[in-house]
Amino acid sequence: MKTGASELREGVRDGIPICLGYFSVSMAYGMTAVLSGLPLPAAVMISLTNLTSAGQFAETNLILAGGTWLELAITMLVINIRYFLMSLSMSQKVEEKMTSGQRLAVAFGITDEIFAVAMKHPRALSAAYMAGLICVPVVGWVGGTFLGGALTSLLPASISNAFGIALYGMFIAVVVPAAKQARPVLFTAVLAVILSVVCYYTPALTFLSGGWSIIVITVIASGAAAFLFPVPEETKGDSEKKKEGMEP
Repeated sequence: MKTGASELREGVRDGIPICLGYFSVSMAYGMTAVLSGLPLPAAVMISLTNLTSAGQFAETNLILAGGTWLELAITMLVINIRYFLMSLSMSQKVEEKMTSGQRLAVAFGITDEIFAVAMKHPRALSAAYMAGLICVPVVGWVGGTFLGGALTSLLPASISNAFGIALYGMFIAVVVPAAKQARPVLFTAVLAVILSVVCYYTPALTFLSGGWSIIVITVIASGAAAFLFPVPEETKGDSEKKKEGMEP
C-alpha cells in the first residue's frame, strides 16, 4: 500500500506533462488578455479561479465588453457544464475516506486533461495523488498567464499585436482536426458560425448583447447536434453480456 508521500509524488509526476501543455496556452491567454486592456493581476486571478481556457477567453471578452454578472454566470455555466458530468464520474473512483472538503477541492481542479489522466489511474484516487495531479498543472496555467501578460510590456509592438490572433489560432487548431474526423463536430462548428453571422447582421437581433449571443448560439448548436447525431445505444445483446460479466 502506497503512502501519502508516494501518492503525492506520483500525482506530481503525472501532472508535469499537463503543466507543460498548459503553460504555452496560458501564455497566449495572458498576452491576449493584457493586450485587450485587462490588468495583469486580473488576468492572473481569472486563471487561478477558473482553470478553463475556452471559458476564460469568453469571460474576458465579456468583461471587456461590459457584460453583466448574469451573462458571465450563464456563459460560464454553458461552456463548462461538462465538468458536472466529469465530477460525477470521478466521484465513483475516489477513495471512500476522502473528506467532503477534499472532494470539493478535487472538483474545482477538474479539467479535461486532469480527468483523463485520473480516470486511467490504476488505483482508487487518493487526496494526496489528486493534490499532486491538480496543483502542478495549476502552477503551469497561472504561471504561464503571468509570464505571457508580463512579456507584453517587453516585446516589440509588432510582435505583441500579432498575439491578438492567438485565441483564433487556438480554436482553429482544436476544432479543425476534430471536424475532419467527426461529422457532428463539423456540423456543430458550421452551424455556430452561421448563427453568429445571423445574430450579427440581423437588425431584429441587435437587442442581444455579445454575451447573450454566445449563450443562445451555444445552446442551439449543441442542442441541434445532440438531436441529429445521438450517441448510439448499446445493443441488447451487448448490454446483457456486460451485466453477466462476459465483457470488461
